[in-house]
Amino acid sequence: MDHGKKALKLGLVAVGMFGFGFALVPLYDVFCDITGLNGKTATSAAAESRTMDEQRLITVEFVTYKAKGLSGDFEPSVRRLQVHPGEMHQVDFIVTSHVAEDRVLRAIPSVSPGVAAGYLRKTECFCFQEQPLAARQQAVMPMRFYVDEALPGHIEVFTLSYTLYDISEQVATRS
Repeated sequence: MDHGKKALKLGLVAVGMFGFGFALVPLYDVFCDITGLNGKTATSAAAESRTMDEQRLITVEFVTYKAKGLSGDFEPSVRRLQVHPGEMHQVDFIVTSHVAEDRVLRAIPSVSPGVAAGYLRKTECFCFQEQPLAARQQAVMPMRFYVDEALPGHIEVFTLSYTLYDISEQVATRS
């Protein structure tokens, strides 16, 4: 095989790899939608519930993580809550800065099992927007939610987790 054909084939392989990498994110989203993995929650406020199912109790667990290198504390006000589907609740998340500079933070939510994400309705959440945090300060960030009454009966417990990221550098480069 001459060098020209080999170079052409290698070039086509490189273009194919680039195309696959570009298509991977939408393909992953479709895969997650089909399988119920990677419980992404809504990124905007839901309407408030009008009905409540007092016959069912759902346990909602709250877990927080900080991205690597983020100095400070990030905790929910409660670790576990028993809720009736349709019943409105508020959980506060407390973040404390241990650094001498102001920061801009972003919280990314996830729900497990993933299928439950479609039934978690947040009417207010700190995760909907960037959160400024002054140097060495503490902030209380509320999250108001209810569980949709249509939550499948076999789901009795689900976990809502937030990972907190420092996006100060990205915000500074946008300005």
